[in-house]
Amino acid sequence: MSTDRNKILISPSIIASDLTTIGEQARQFDPAVIDLLHLDVMDGNFVPNLTFGPGFIQDLKKHTSIPLDVHLMIERPERSIEQYMKSEPWAITIHYESTRFPARILSEVHRAGITAGLSINPATPVEAVYDLLPYTDMVLIMSVDPGFYGQPFMDAAVGRIEKLSATIRERAGNPVRIQVDGGINKDNIARVVSAGASIIVVGNAAFKGGDINENLRELMASAIKHS
Repeated sequence: MSTDRNKILISPSIIASDLTTIGEQARQFDPAVIDLLHLDVMDGNFVPNLTFGPGFIQDLKKHTSIPLDVHLMIERPERSIEQYMKSEPWAITIHYESTRFPARILSEVHRAGITAGLSINPATPVEAVYDLLPYTDMVLIMSVDPGFYGQPFMDAAVGRIEKLSATIRERAGNPVRIQVDGGINKDNIARVVSAGASIIVVGNAAFKGGDINENLRELMASAIKHS
């Protein structure tokens, strides 16, 4: 996986797929097109919905060589973070709003050689993460409210990405990447990339019609052509 902070990475969210056949589907995913697989872990507390846990993630890893991008939408991730680290994903992202100990958790993930991600909800000021940037490898800006699949993109996220990107640039030597998640499609991906995001989570736009590899080729072309 490239460490170039400016390289655009695409991370399709498997929650938009048919999870009953995701192992079979994953074997058809083209690693030349798909950089990461985004896994939304929901606990029914931090967000209303339930998805899957560490056992599912370990099983999915057997079906693909594509690095896993684990997004923990769970309360008190400090209670179970070690279980998710066992699967050695490319990234583990926790929510700023979900814990009183973000710096400690992020440091633990980073020390394990895993990309340490910190996510913020649309209602959380982007400034909330500034003091945590030294502990963070990636900030995930939610462009929808977490836990509700299929919501439209919130345009205010573009300004939030720009503000965070400017702050990161001011902190020389701090290679924090920006990820964005929620409602991304061919019509808005270029704006998101131009604002400063380099890791793009896509849901319905990736899986609609069934040909994820072709869908992601078109999304990447849109991002590069218009950004």
